Amino acid sequence: MNNKKLKRSLLSVSALSLIALAGCSSDDSSSEQADNSNSEGGVSGELEVQYFVGGYGDEWWKSTIEAFKEEYPDVEVIEHSGPNINEEMKTRWISNDPPDVVYIDGNGANETQMINDGQLMDLSDWASDLTFEGDTPLMESFISPAQEVDGAVYSLPLVFDTWGAWYDSAWFEAEGWEVPEDFDSWLASMKTIQSDAGIEPFITTGQYPQYFQRGVLNPAFAAAGGEELLNNLSNGVVEAWESDEALEIMKKVQEIVDAGLIDEGFAARSHTQTQMNFLMHETAYIPVGFWLPNEMANDTPEDFKYGFIPTPMNDSGDAMALVPDIRPVAIAKEAENPEAAKAFVEFMFSEERAQAFAESTGAIMNLKGVDLSANENVPEFLKGINDLINNPGTIEIYNRAQPTGEEMEIAVEITNEVKARSVDILMGKITAEEFVKAMADKSRELRGE
Repeated sequence: MNNKKLKRSLLSVSALSLIALAGCSSDDSSSEQADNSNSEGGVSGELEVQYFVGGYGDEWWKSTIEAFKEEYPDVEVIEHSGPNINEEMKTRWISNDPPDVVYIDGNGANETQMINDGQLMDLSDWASDLTFEGDTPLMESFISPAQEVDGAVYSLPLVFDTWGAWYDSAWFEAEGWEVPEDFDSWLASMKTIQSDAGIEPFITTGQYPQYFQRGVLNPAFAAAGGEELLNNLSNGVVEAWESDEALEIMKKVQEIVDAGLIDEGFAARSHTQTQMNFLMHETAYIPVGFWLPNEMANDTPEDFKYGFIPTPMNDSGDAMALVPDIRPVAIAKEAENPEAAKAFVEFMFSEERAQAFAESTGAIMNLKGVDLSANENVPEFLKGINDLINNPGTIEIYNRAQPTGEEMEIAVEITNEVKARSVDILMGKITAEEFVKAMADKSRELRGE
């Protein structure tokens, strides 16, 4: 046991002794007062927070920590952050000496694995008593619900990240191009742009084909068959890949390819290269997550105005689909300061911090009913998508269920196969029929059928 742990253990023993003595000479009202004092003013000590820094930067985290310290001056917050923080902290987690709070995002972070390894605290009872802005239960205030594993909640969904099709709304307005709402109008839009601007209007990164999978295929599958089809395809259910819906989606992809609408150099390009091409109007549509404007802030031309739509792979008359990538926050099971950790996590989920998140990241927290319309520091595209999310009808939100155990292993292999085959079909090397056959064969192989 290290000195810090020993010191805290001794303090805990002393505190328990004092409480026991006080209990012998105090009545019930005095005990209740002591309990209230402890819960409201007794949060102190060191609090270690681990958070990944990616496209959203670290401004929100730093401002949140500063605001938390103002409210809890007896807490010393120790930050562990950076783009490689998950790898850097791996030894701490393996040796059962983790930080108190962890934001689960970025390479090397896997919530399911952390749950399977017993690294995260069961938050079920505690979270059920939390409220959002004093009245609505927090667990009922999420856009995308907290994930349960065997009936228990091990994390709270903090960031509502999602993928869609980006475009330059100022350019579209100047050229008189209409923003599509379904696949037919999207295909027509790309053909018009190709004719008017002389460019291949769609680009994605071939080096990171998960951008196409998450930004185009997943919402397409969800729009066609809901969460059941989306999850069955993702989990390698053979019958799902042999379904008419799966084939029809891939035929739409092939139609885009056959029309010559995809940037011919996409396969060799990184995500940042494709994003630069997009900003320079060498292409018109790109599938990326909410972090795009923040990530490319230093390279965005002054007259460029980000526009965002759920990727329009849906049929005419059907709602557009969003499949969120939720970024959760959790408390370590072996947290040394669980009370401070709980206070910090609860502090995050407020209207004030949600407004600040939208301002500093260009994305939204996973909370219903946060009105961004009057906030002048929030970009217009985000206000628009926030309104759509909070007023269902035009769009539908479909959640990808996190598989566990053997199903998770199969899902990982299926993802790898989808990524490889996506590049093949986008390059015109295989047809839609060959794509779904390859996926059905892979699913059959993985399941031993």
